Amino acid sequence: MSPKGFIGENLPGWRPEELGGKLIVIEGADGSGRSVQIELLKNWLEEDGHGVVNVGLKQSSLVSEELEQAKQGNILGPITLSLFYATDFADQLENKIIPALRAGFIVLADRYVYTLMARDIVRGADPAWLEAIYEIAIRPDIVFYLKVSPQVLVDRNFQKNATLDYWESGMDIPLSRDMFQSFMRYQAMIQKQFKLFQRKYGFEVVNGNRTPKAIAREIRAKCQKILPE
Repeated sequence: MSPKGFIGENLPGWRPEELGGKLIVIEGADGSGRSVQIELLKNWLEEDGHGVVNVGLKQSSLVSEELEQAKQGNILGPITLSLFYATDFADQLENKIIPALRAGFIVLADRYVYTLMARDIVRGADPAWLEAIYEIAIRPDIVFYLKVSPQVLVDRNFQKNATLDYWESGMDIPLSRDMFQSFMRYQAMIQKQFKLFQRKYGFEVVNGNRTPKAIAREIRAKCQKILPE
């Protein structure tokens, strides 16, 4: 990837050259094996002597609890939902991500602004508006997108939760009254958007239909290219 900087305009008061750490992002839908890979990568990095800070969606101290509570009612409009997540991200950027990178830590992100933008675009948001919101985001050193077929995602979600998530099924759009059909269509739309992002931002697309060990080996091999000696 290109030298660290910001996706758009630099965040006022911060210079890219001050951020000596590394930002590694793993993207993927629920059921893609993302959480498993985050944990495996974290353990591997720490065993190799690196300090690791974890971030992700709905993990800010400012609005994470309120966001989770608001989602429970399934009544949030697309703009409100988008701004809620943007606030969550901005708080983590200022108070977790930038300080950790400045201190030389590896920041391991369980999803990043690309998921937020993809979700919003699928719900009809203007891409230019979203880019303006997230232009302060730091450009990661490497991004892995775990691509898993929608059918496999369905099977994994049923095995784990015995149900499908309302939001991950796109039931708020709506695409279909049938949650299964809505999930399949919604995930296909998200994957199409990530394909466009891959061309624009240079993701590493990883076949997530394989075993966790096989995926972890590929991720580690590619991470070694960007890690300090």
